[in-house]
Amino acid sequence: MERILFLTGRLAQHNLEKVLAGMEPPPFEWTVRELGLQVAGLMTADMIHRRLEPAAVHGFDRVMVPGRCRGDLDALSAHYGVPVERGPEELKDLPRHFNRAAMAVDLSRYETRIFAEIVDAPRLDVAAVVARARELRACGADVIDIGCLPATPFPHLEDCVGALKAEGLMVSVDSLNPQELLRGGRAGADYLLSLTADSLWIADEVAATPVLIPREPADEASLDAAILHMQRLGRPFLADAILDPIPFGLLASLCRYQRLRERHPEVAIMMGVGNVTELTEADTSGINAVLFGIAAELRVAAVLTTEVSGHARRAVREADVARRIMFAARESASLAKGLSDELMTVHDKQPFPDTPAEIAETAAAVRDPNFRVQISAHGLHVYNRDGHHVGADPFALWPRLGLEHDGGHAFYMGVELARAEIAWSLGKRYAQDQPLAWGCATERAAQDMLAYCAPGATKKKRPPAERPEPVPQRSAE
Repeated sequence: MERILFLTGRLAQHNLEKVLAGMEPPPFEWTVRELGLQVAGLMTADMIHRRLEPAAVHGFDRVMVPGRCRGDLDALSAHYGVPVERGPEELKDLPRHFNRAAMAVDLSRYETRIFAEIVDAPRLDVAAVVARARELRACGADVIDIGCLPATPFPHLEDCVGALKAEGLMVSVDSLNPQELLRGGRAGADYLLSLTADSLWIADEVAATPVLIPREPADEASLDAAILHMQRLGRPFLADAILDPIPFGLLASLCRYQRLRERHPEVAIMMGVGNVTELTEADTSGINAVLFGIAAELRVAAVLTTEVSGHARRAVREADVARRIMFAARESASLAKGLSDELMTVHDKQPFPDTPAEIAETAAAVRDPNFRVQISAHGLHVYNRDGHHVGADPFALWPRLGLEHDGGHAFYMGVELARAEIAWSLGKRYAQDQPLAWGCATERAAQDMLAYCAPGATKKKRPPAERPEPVPQRSAE
């Protein structure tokens, strides 16, 4: 059985041992070593090199350090002759960490292409269309869909197609106007959205791959006729049964997709999800998770999505994450859980890793004036050597901190308590000195774990000469 050496600090040692002892069945043999520092999160690679002698790792297969440990772990691995790895940021996540490692799920793979529509392209100049396309590509789009508008001139359509192709992008043109589809196809568009059984002649005029739709959403026979026509020609195509919004036939339209797949097991299907993500005032991360789960079951080849409404502004990025998660779940014949947290934008599965009793035990061991902030199901916990305070309202906790004359520290604690209150209210993870994680709903800069963060006290004693005179406070009446 594998043997792992866990390095930690004094405050975390007891809890780490409890977590490891509670892993059943134990997937490895373990030993915990406290490195002579109080806070495990302040551990660095240089500190490990100084304090851990090579003989201490003899007989171990690897060494695991806290997730926030800074420094070059590759150099440590070379020094000790065994792999030195970061664990999760929260020690309570160790069981999940090792479970994920055992699953070895590959989220780089997917089968569903994302068509991302620029819905107001006729009102944008070519440079703006290209700029928007670059953003969509960065979020995961495979094809940039140029959306035409009814009764709106689009004299620069060909220029837009040409500019996007020059960027190395796949391009589709989306229009109800046959002439705009012809223009787009002749300009080099890769796909045309959308043709019915009555407009298939357009496909004879250009090389672009058509997306076929029924004359009316419920007219499944007309879609079948268009499919049969393209199959006889031996031409590639996509078939779209049209997804309707809530409450105007969503379930019926999903059933149409299912019947389409049953009638045509090998046909490439497209599903346009904007009618649901854009026209439902709910967080789109969850909607995309469900829709892409359905797409994975139906083996949908392409999804058309939009980012028009403000609440759908991350729809393409969410679609990219969702298609990978759902593909991995289907291919591994597992539930779509434990694979990624990126679609859990508002809540966390385990928001309060530490119980109030465990936090109180840690607080009792603190011997310095620096404030620690944690959250539990009971609320916000603020503690140092002088006391342990619990509450749901930062304003109620504030008078107990004694920071009235320390503006810098008051600002710091205000930020941390605000983060903690948001996390506690929503049921999110909170870690002091770390921004809240919002999954794929926001951009989060990658941390350079080779760079060191200078440790500093949260409560600094200022010389008497620097302390401002107390300002008389007027009581509210």
